[in-house]
Amino acid sequence: MIKSILALLAAAFLVTACEDAPPPPPVAAAPQVRTFLIFFDFDRAVLTPRARDIVKEAANVSKAGQNTRLTVTGHTDTAGPANYNMALSLRRANAVKDQLVREGVPTGQIAVVGKGEDELLVKTRDGVREPQNRRVEIVIR
Repeated sequence: MIKSILALLAAAFLVTACEDAPPPPPVAAAPQVRTFLIFFDFDRAVLTPRARDIVKEAANVSKAGQNTRLTVTGHTDTAGPANYNMALSLRRANAVKDQLVREGVPTGQIAVVGKGEDELLVKTRDGVREPQNRRVEIVIR
């Protein structure tokens, strides 16, 4: 009987102790990452009307968030010399950045990167024209 009473008292104490414990700290939500792809014609860094629509959508997402950072990464296919493609990938990325700024994204929130022939979306041998590789990726964090 004494064991039963002690067990009841211990259980009551534990319930009371649990009620007085502070709640656990809130878990920070992982930042949402959004990616947008803009494709280009062969040997071009000019935005098509569809590309401008995609950039506008990315700009709206960026402006709706708080403290967003954008990385704009240009890519090319493997046609042409590697050094030319690196410069072309930067021209593409800068064309997208310029359009983002026109859409109201602060220039200080945008980082521009050129990858040239590196990080192909579709693996090809050298000298191959592949439309899926001629792109700019906008990543919003």
